[in-house]
Amino acid sequence: MAIDTHTTLTGPRSAAEGGDRLTGRAKLVLFVLCAAQFMVALDFSVLNVALPVLGKGLGLSQSALQWAVTAFALPSGGFLLLFGRIADLHGRKRLFLTGLALFGAASLLTTLAWDPASFLTGRVLQGLGAAVIVPTGMSLLTTTFPEGPLRDKALGISGTLLSLGFTIGMVLGGVMTDTLGWRSTMGLLAAASVVVLAVAPRLLPESRTPERPRLDVPGAVTVTGGLLALIYSLSTAAQRGFHGADVWVTLIAGPVLLVAFVVVESRAAAPLVSLPMLKRRTVAWGNLGGLVTFSMMSTVVFVLTLYLQETLRLSAFLTGLVFGVQGIASVVAGSYAPRVIGRFGARRTLVASLFGQGLFTATLLSVGTGSGALLATVAVSLASMCHLGAIISYGVTVTSGVRDAEQGLATGLVTTTQQVGITIGIPLLGVLATTGSSLFDGVRLVLAVDAAIVIAAAVLVALGLGLGAKATAAAPSARPDPAERSA
Repeated sequence: MAIDTHTTLTGPRSAAEGGDRLTGRAKLVLFVLCAAQFMVALDFSVLNVALPVLGKGLGLSQSALQWAVTAFALPSGGFLLLFGRIADLHGRKRLFLTGLALFGAASLLTTLAWDPASFLTGRVLQGLGAAVIVPTGMSLLTTTFPEGPLRDKALGISGTLLSLGFTIGMVLGGVMTDTLGWRSTMGLLAAASVVVLAVAPRLLPESRTPERPRLDVPGAVTVTGGLLALIYSLSTAAQRGFHGADVWVTLIAGPVLLVAFVVVESRAAAPLVSLPMLKRRTVAWGNLGGLVTFSMMSTVVFVLTLYLQETLRLSAFLTGLVFGVQGIASVVAGSYAPRVIGRFGARRTLVASLFGQGLFTATLLSVGTGSGALLATVAVSLASMCHLGAIISYGVTVTSGVRDAEQGLATGLVTTTQQVGITIGIPLLGVLATTGSSLFDGVRLVLAVDAAIVIAAAVLVALGLGLGAKATAAAPSARPDPAERSA
């Protein structure tokens, strides 16, 4: 299929422009894109509860189990910006389908893995496939659905499924491992990839930027190297602490390379990331809000799993029910978030959602050692509803007002924020769970720090986006101000 030179295409977008309702074909396109994103989110968590069984089956030592997660997280977080830009230049649909095929083949390899080397190779390839799927899928979504209510609705559905994928993965992974074995979790991803790949080519429009600038190779090397080093150091430190030269070398190298990336981009003729775009308040502060909401919510889910099973001694099934309620709450929030954004604006919704997430996370400090399952269920569900509001509103905030030709850059930042946030949250705070006199004290410490970070971020984002006293006093029924729909 020939690649179009314009990003505004016939198909789902034109069929939807007649009103604020999605057409049948547009719904199918959205389903395909969201299904792919859901698979990637599922992969982040579905294997976690299966690690002990997997280690025994493949002969992975306890200390090497971390690589089952890290081998996926490194490439999936490190190559996002690079693949997002390549898709802009050479065709988003083409690269999206390539990523799906790679992800499916890699999932099959991990399903059939016969030793640790073959399994970890599959996980690395899964991560590379995810690094292709996530930015290209988001770019296809934002270039297919026009800015306004339709895009808000599409981002709302996508954000809901992204959050659900992480939560459902934890529940589904335990059930499938107990009944069918750990290989079934990877087999599920392989089968889902085949289904999506079978229907995607006929539904998705092709798009790329009309310009054909050269790829910024120095920028790609520095940002990819910086992200890889940072994710490696934090993931490794979460497993064995800040011991070893590899942890400290990569921990230092990561920020150094990212600073070098900024310097390179300031001088590049065709930068991988447009620094003027990063200077936009909506892009910079919106991504900060996204990074905090993802990293801190993933940490809450992690430590609550420890609390419910290790402190309250709940079974894996009952723990799954707690997160099942959380998942339902997320679906409800995802369905209403676009309406809230339409009424109050994306920036106000982002700040309010961050405040809510922080406050409900702080409520979890009231749980005890003998009881607290009900409080934990209610509090984490309400925090998740606010989390969904933050996910959707930060995506709208960052991508609004960005030209179609730059959507790959903008959505590359959005998706990098998502994946890096999911990856670094647990390593950053998870180690604090073991610093107290007991696991329960450690969990409370993590929750307290987590809540403080989210609330502090809400204040910073409000100030950064210019939501001062005058802005917040505006009529709540007003549509988003022009600044939200522009740079």
